[in-house]
Amino acid sequence: MNDVCNAPGLLPIETAIQNILGSITPVKDVETITIMQSVDRVLASDVKSTINVPAHNNSAMDGYALCISDKSLTYTQVGSVFAGQVFEGTLTPGQCVRIMTGAAIAAGANGVVMQENASVDGDKITFTAQPELNENVRFAGEDIAIDDVILKAGDKLKAVDVGLLASLGIANIDVVRNLKIAVLSTGDELIEPGQPLEQGAIFESNRAVIISALQQKNIDVLDLGIIPDDKELITNAFLKANELADAVISSGGVSVGEADFTKEVLNEIGNIHFWKIAMKPGKPFAFGKLSNSYFFGLPGNPVSAAVTFNQLVEPALQKLSGLGEVNPKMRFNAVTTSVIKKRPGRADFQRGTATTNEQGDLVVAPFNKQGSGVLSSLSKANCLIVVPAQSGNIEKGATVSIELL
Repeated sequence: MNDVCNAPGLLPIETAIQNILGSITPVKDVETITIMQSVDRVLASDVKSTINVPAHNNSAMDGYALCISDKSLTYTQVGSVFAGQVFEGTLTPGQCVRIMTGAAIAAGANGVVMQENASVDGDKITFTAQPELNENVRFAGEDIAIDDVILKAGDKLKAVDVGLLASLGIANIDVVRNLKIAVLSTGDELIEPGQPLEQGAIFESNRAVIISALQQKNIDVLDLGIIPDDKELITNAFLKANELADAVISSGGVSVGEADFTKEVLNEIGNIHFWKIAMKPGKPFAFGKLSNSYFFGLPGNPVSAAVTFNQLVEPALQKLSGLGEVNPKMRFNAVTTSVIKKRPGRADFQRGTATTNEQGDLVVAPFNKQGSGVLSSLSKANCLIVVPAQSGNIEKGATVSIELL
């Protein structure tokens, strides 16, 4: 028997992602910020080094910098040099200086012997073996050379990238401005947390999930709240969102047969496609263009809204933000600890917990409750188990793909 949810004509999730990414033009607006504000921001232009790193030849060890002599293992110490200092003078064969890690190599020196391989008798330093040419020397520009492109336009900056910029003396950089995203939910049955729960009403949770996820990504959020099932109010909300935001995300009102005005309004003010995607949870999904912004319509069920946001909206926002490469989500192989129930027809994103067993292998335990309204399953999960559309039930001990949350 054919499940209506698995009926022909559903759009594969891979095709949906391709269609969305192919329709989006990244934001181009640029702002200059200090590097200390730049973590998770997207670079607007390439960054080139104006200096060598290291800036000079320096020692990789505490020990003795020397001008190598083939005649003896005993050298004469003629000075010392610490980090931040420069030895005045030029070493000749058979001479050495005491040197600390990071200190500039003295002129004439062509190697460094670590202190553990030396014995000291006054100014006479004897080494345990013949020093090797350029041993323990870090050369100028060995890490980064002048004019090297160290970070590219479209790179999203990590904390270590900020340190890299600082090491080059860069204090300010150009980045793509933060995205502005409007978020709203529609439905007469929805009420805000903290209000009395009336009969037939439910607390609205989708905005809480979406807004929290957006704020983690340095996105400026315009929260338009809950919009009642009133055509004029819905129209005004979408027009306001379109005017102020780069994209609009709503939940509810995109399923076939929904008793509200969302689809009607969107068809009047934009070019929106209402898709049935071959994924579970999250079959109903809307995407398109308003006059000034992009629109993403998520299902109303909490897990469906969260999973479609994770799988479809996040890659779109990455491209919209100017990120140079939008890569597929990283997946890992894991062995399932129990049977996974599934009907062929839709890609399934089941919730589970991934751990390592005593042998160090990755294993995953799927949850029993996989309903699209069971938000607690996502709260407890640390991964999504990705089961291909054509797959049926999966036996215990089989290898599956997972995406960490």
